[in-house]
Amino acid sequence: MLRAWMARPHFASVDHCLGPSAWLLSWAAECLSGDCKSADGVRPLPGRQHLLYGAIIKAQTLEEAGRACGRRETCSRAVRQVVPVAAATMSSLYPSLEDMTVDRTLQAQANAATGALATVAEQSGPAEGTAPPTLYPNLTALGDYMGLSLSSEEVQKDLALVPPSGNEGALLPSSNGVLVAPLTGNDLGLRRAEIRPGVREIQLCKDERGKTGVHLKSIDQGVFVQLVKANSPAALVGLRFGDQVLQINGKNCAGWSTDKAHRALKKAAPEKIVMVVRDRPFQRTVTMHKDSTGHVGFVIKKGKIVSLVKGGSAARNGLLINQYLCEVNGQNVIGLKDKQILDILTTAGNAITITVIPAVIYEHMVKRLSPGLMKSSMDHSLPDV
Repeated sequence: MLRAWMARPHFASVDHCLGPSAWLLSWAAECLSGDCKSADGVRPLPGRQHLLYGAIIKAQTLEEAGRACGRRETCSRAVRQVVPVAAATMSSLYPSLEDMTVDRTLQAQANAATGALATVAEQSGPAEGTAPPTLYPNLTALGDYMGLSLSSEEVQKDLALVPPSGNEGALLPSSNGVLVAPLTGNDLGLRRAEIRPGVREIQLCKDERGKTGVHLKSIDQGVFVQLVKANSPAALVGLRFGDQVLQINGKNCAGWSTDKAHRALKKAAPEKIVMVVRDRPFQRTVTMHKDSTGHVGFVIKKGKIVSLVKGGSAARNGLLINQYLCEVNGQNVIGLKDKQILDILTTAGNAITITVIPAVIYEHMVKRLSPGLMKSSMDHSLPDV
């Protein structure tokens, strides 16, 4: 038995869905008048729902939903117009708030342009003296609103990745899924800074002095990378500050002290040390965009973020104070002076991805590690993508 019940009218875009197996249909339902009854003795499939502009029909197929409304011809027309929402059950991911805003703007422009063309096509011809429809908001207004320099060649090149019909062309591969980045584009710094989920296995050896070039630190029953020396075996295999070491040569590191972790490395054979690591669980990345003056809107003091500029890209994208700056576009900046960090920020592109860590964790992690050692020995090179 098919059943229909009233739902709050919801004239949503195709991005909206009711659930993993929902379909958004673009026709009106006779069910609003209460005409829906049983059809052909078909039993409803639990969890399968169809939205018909104000009514939800439980049915196994779209044809059954149409028969429930007593309109086979309407159903056949709707089948051609239906948009499966299963692919959109997860919201799009954006590197920054600016990317999301630009993407929504481009979609609004595309929808408005499509509607305008459809209206003109239905008419015999446009009235003389009628101005073309205004597409709002436009990118110029968006740039003024958000303080962005959307007219720059670099940004326009990124925007060129987006086709007029949507954002399919601006999809960036990510271990978390797919990023929609019409403004950031295929930014190298964003990819270098990525914190990947899951665990991975690495193999390293010792140098001619019997060193791996990594310092470990025990925190909260876990073992973490405290320092990676430049040009060391640890740097060559991609270990980074804040990585969590789960295993060393098959032995679980949970509950180890700092001394026990270092003893395990010291006793390991020099030819091959197998480690299982998780990418920087205490850290997060924030992608921002420079305004027309070349700033993103945060202030650092001794590597620590101490204030945010109201209305700046940093504040818009959720950057917090009392966080230490670990990386800029994937490049480690721990131990560098503020002027050196500012120089890196200045020479970076319009899109900047920084990696930060809460101050309380950072201060515990670098405890008993001399600032001179961090500055002179820490690996500050650009990581491979």
